[in-house]
Amino acid sequence: MYLEHFGLERQPFKITPDTSLFYEGSKRGAALEALMYAIRSGEGIIKVVGEVGSGKTMLCRMLEVRLADSIDVVYIANPSLSPDNILHVIAHELHLDVSSDESKLSVMQKLQDYLLKKHADNRQVVLFVEEAQSMPVETLEEIRLLSNLETDQHKLLQMVLFGQPELDEKLSQPQIRQLKERITHGFYLDPFPPKDTLDYLNFRLRAVGYKGPSLFSQRTANAVEKYSGGLSRRINIIADKALMASFSEGGHEVSSKHVATAAKDSD
Repeated sequence: MYLEHFGLERQPFKITPDTSLFYEGSKRGAALEALMYAIRSGEGIIKVVGEVGSGKTMLCRMLEVRLADSIDVVYIANPSLSPDNILHVIAHELHLDVSSDESKLSVMQKLQDYLLKKHADNRQVVLFVEEAQSMPVETLEEIRLLSNLETDQHKLLQMVLFGQPELDEKLSQPQIRQLKERITHGFYLDPFPPKDTLDYLNFRLRAVGYKGPSLFSQRTANAVEKYSGGLSRRINIIADKALMASFSEGGHEVSSKHVATAAKDSD
């Protein structure tokens, strides 16, 4: 591998989310702070939309880390749940004693009792739904009903929907207009522009121990942005392969040729 060659302590461009490598530029840090504020305010449903590979999962993981002291997180990673199963899955994630054949009414009552106890203990519970654009409309409607659980002054369950742009299309359907009306905060993750792409590449490399002169120039970062569309997952894939291409030639910087080779190899 190229790690020793470039003096790196670990891989800088893994595609799996690593919160120690969270890049706060290109409005990501501002989005994180705004999301934390929106969640702590405890009102309505929050929506985070971005293209595939734009960094939604990383943002989700960062929220879990930053909110851990005051908020309990329920994480739903399987969006294809039926409306009959979603309440049971949420109850299971909260470690409630619920059987598979228990009625929805019974499960809802247990959820409410649990959330009231958490509220009495000054704990907030937030539900994160990933790939929400793939969730059936009927299941999204079932989730909306959970937002009705409240005290006189506070919602008992806060929700954040993470999805691709198709989520907006789904939410525009008349049959779930009530859910759309409950969304009080919406965030969109834009792709990185060329300048931020260079900053992102340099940040990642420095974060894993690189101490030499910049491996990527603005020119090569522009090429990375062009081939990746500014999407962080694609940037990671191309940057990783470009470093490998440079290493294979014994080089100590990444050229536009290395980036083009990486992009071609990544199709």
